[in-house]
Amino acid sequence: MRVLIVSDTHKSHRNLEQAIEAEGPVDMMIHLGDVEGREDYIEALVDCPKHIISGNNDFFSDLPREEEFFIGDLHIFITHGHGYCVGLGEDRLKAAARGRGADVVMYGHTHIPSLTEETDLVTLNPGSIAYPRQPGRRPSYIRMDIDEKENVKYEICYL
Repeated sequence: MRVLIVSDTHKSHRNLEQAIEAEGPVDMMIHLGDVEGREDYIEALVDCPKHIISGNNDFFSDLPREEEFFIGDLHIFITHGHGYCVGLGEDRLKAAARGRGADVVMYGHTHIPSLTEETDLVTLNPGSIAYPRQPGRRPSYIRMDIDEKENVKYEICYL
């Protein structure tokens, strides 16, 4: 199973389209917020299950602020992250994820990709595929691959 994880498109979809083309067919897409009213367009880009949440720039949106779901046996918790002050660090977010019993927590907001794999929790941020802020400012996303034995591999990918 292949999962495409993106965030912070801010109405700019050219790079998202490139990532979808580069990854080929995906089995699920997760968008971690700041779609800015373009969720219908994003949903039409791929023919698979999607999880899209709102971010701090999704004013008047009906999208959920957070979501929990399972991929196989993995308990996934997704949030944009601004409500957990992720710009100051991941501690509050990780505590909330552990309190919910999550195996994986995904967030956006910072526009900086990160991936931390601890024994009890994976914390990841795909960065921004449209407006990156990390050194080098390369658009980024995360590819999550799950094999038949439910082994999971995460990779930060750059355009």
